[in-house]
Amino acid sequence: MPPARKAAQVATPKGPAPARILIVDDSAVARAVIGKCVEANPRFTVASAVSDVPAALSFLAHNRVDIILLDVEMPGIDGLTALPDLLLASHGARVIVVSSICAEGATATIHALSLGAADTLVKPGVGGLLGKFSEVLDEKLSRLVDSGDHLSAAPASPPKAAQRGDFDLIAIGASTGGIHALSQLLRAIPAECRVPMLITQHLPPSFMPYFAAQIAVLAGRPCDVATEHMPVQPGRIVIAPGEAHLGCVRSGDRLTVALSTEKAVSGCMPSVDPMFNAVAEACGARAMGVLLSGMGRDGAIGAQRLSAAGGVIVAQDQASSVVWGMPGAVAKAGLAHAVLRPEEIGRLIATQRRPA
Repeated sequence: MPPARKAAQVATPKGPAPARILIVDDSAVARAVIGKCVEANPRFTVASAVSDVPAALSFLAHNRVDIILLDVEMPGIDGLTALPDLLLASHGARVIVVSSICAEGATATIHALSLGAADTLVKPGVGGLLGKFSEVLDEKLSRLVDSGDHLSAAPASPPKAAQRGDFDLIAIGASTGGIHALSQLLRAIPAECRVPMLITQHLPPSFMPYFAAQIAVLAGRPCDVATEHMPVQPGRIVIAPGEAHLGCVRSGDRLTVALSTEKAVSGCMPSVDPMFNAVAEACGARAMGVLLSGMGRDGAIGAQRLSAAGGVIVAQDQASSVVWGMPGAVAKAGLAHAVLRPEEIGRLIATQRRPA
């Protein structure tokens, strides 16, 4: 009898490699439980779980990871102190700060985000690391992996810059990763630059007072949470409250805040689109709209209207963005007059001139 033929092997297509996660936590129990939570989803794998910052830096010196889950309160170097070094050593891996102190108020959360964390998550006691915590962690990891910031399509050619001239107002929109980008942008603007700024950052209302205080320190100029009819003054920053969209209206040479609560297309509250729409109406060609790191497309509709009114649109570049969703949307649509790193945007704002 002829020898039996071997069954043909059919190659199965391989999906994308799972995202590599580094866990940095001094609790062995927390590392083990968080690791199980991570690997419950086949899209993620634990590359390593270490107990302190030196061990994390040593691992990153020879290994690539996509996301770092970072505790704050650890012996020796704490997580927030180490955050900039971890971002540098990992060549830009996204960091989620997972710590109990994030539950104590906005201070630790805003500090972490301003240092470059992509997100934060309250870590419960060891007994609470399953259930709801596991679901939220999986959601946050999935959102970062699905954020679409690694876009292969090249941006469309930007529109030609209009006639050079000073600006009456700068309007800045940001979301995930935006607080760190804002800190870099604002530090690049010298005190003598007096152009007023409006900022819409996706944050809940309870975070806004501390966020305003943090922005004032970073910018070296006063920053207020917006209230209805508040004057928009030179040398000052106004941020959107968490429960309303920030806009402005003009009366002669005077700009004042106008708040609204209607549902935005993006579903965000506050939303960048209503801010850009209002700025287009009030300032037209004498306004600059800036879109920093953020998930989704909030700001793209308003940017189109502001650009049509003669205003300038500037987007953060992909390489420096935690998530290139919001800035990427306007860049790919050809609405951006310039695509720059945050500090370069700050220097452009300081000139108060349109990009060449």
